[in-house]
Amino acid sequence: MSTLYIIGTPIGNLGDITFRAVETFKSVDVVAAEDTRHTLQLLNHLEIKKPLISCRSQNEEFASEKIIKMLDEGQTVAYASDAGTPGISDPGAILAGLARKAGHNVVPIPGPSAFATLVSVAGAGGKTLVFEGFLSPKPGRRRSRLRELLETGDAIVLYESPFRIVKLLTDIADIDSERRVVIGRELTKLHEEIVEGTAAEMRDDFSSRNKVLGEFAVFISGNKFSSKNSEENE
Repeated sequence: MSTLYIIGTPIGNLGDITFRAVETFKSVDVVAAEDTRHTLQLLNHLEIKKPLISCRSQNEEFASEKIIKMLDEGQTVAYASDAGTPGISDPGAILAGLARKAGHNVVPIPGPSAFATLVSVAGAGGKTLVFEGFLSPKPGRRRSRLRELLETGDAIVLYESPFRIVKLLTDIADIDSERRVVIGRELTKLHEEIVEGTAAEMRDDFSSRNKVLGEFAVFISGNKFSSKNSEENE
């Protein structure tokens, strides 16, 4: 029985790597990665040299079989997605499940995630927090699922690309224009931006920008934290 380590890596700022993650990378025999080129840059920054094997979403099941064979042979393996914690809108879950099923230890090495990073500064989590990740790029499906989520009344965290962020904010505003939204753009990176307002205000803000760049995490408050309800409770 060998060990597979699931390692959380920085979502932008390389200073967020943990001591435990560094020591684990140093100790394993092989590093599996969502994108070997991306993880190689991180390892080079840490001055660590290890054999790399690709395990991305498009080949995760096939690559997992190769990795489990390495584990069967007694090698230790670390897995890292491109950024953040594997298995959270990133590959890694299939590998972890198959490795555990094969009888190997699967050990988490906690690290950053855009989800937790945004929630920590959003200021209104409530008892229940729904993480949905990326919604469907298809407008009808996106709006339908968004309506279902908003109707629960719970706080929600979504991920979105710069190409669809205005469409997402427009959909939220169409359903509940007063719902409070906190947007994290390029979290932990040089041009990090965290802005908040009603869904309508955020739609207008990003619609008016000449160019929208970066990766987005979007926190949507539970309906008791909406602007309208907050005013009624004062």
